[in-house]
Amino acid sequence: MVNKNITAQSCPWCQGNAVYEAYHDNEWGVPDYNSRRLFEKLLLDGAQAGLSWITILNKRDGYRTVFDAFDPFIMAAYSDEQLEQKLLDTRIVRNRLKVFSARKNAQAFLRIEKEQSFSDFLWGFVGDKPIQNTFISMDDVPTQTEVSQKMSKALKKAGFSFVGPTIVYAFMQAVGMVNDHLVTCPRHSEVTGLSV
Repeated sequence: MVNKNITAQSCPWCQGNAVYEAYHDNEWGVPDYNSRRLFEKLLLDGAQAGLSWITILNKRDGYRTVFDAFDPFIMAAYSDEQLEQKLLDTRIVRNRLKVFSARKNAQAFLRIEKEQSFSDFLWGFVGDKPIQNTFISMDDVPTQTEVSQKMSKALKKAGFSFVGPTIVYAFMQAVGMVNDHLVTCPRHSEVTGLSV
């Protein structure tokens, strides 16, 4: 359902771009406990490294097509030749390390899933419920935290790539592990109300 509450009070990073506004109003900060969606989002945030999120957001549908709807079973079995072919596809960011990390990350995801759900693994770092922040200004919002550092370390240990603490914190913001909508933003209270 589309939220029509975009105003001058909304988080400033989304204003002025229709794609960003829709993402902010309908996805960003909404708690997500689905392992497959969390896997997709983590990989997309990794693809963002060194780039702006809007670049990846504009290519998200392309990523879903090129990477088989982020099916970890298919991705974990990619051959080198298949990954080389994906490097030629303009629908994604054609960075060799990032493209080849998709297979490695899918394999790591499947290893974790043998022991527990990926969702439980990740949400455990925040006690299984969103951290409700009350930031007034974008200057108050951190780029990483002690929790994102711990999650990053655990993901790396599990075999993931492109999961530094800053990438992980952006991921946590996106999937609602932290509510970093500014308190002046209409979505802050709305997202708070979605917490389980």
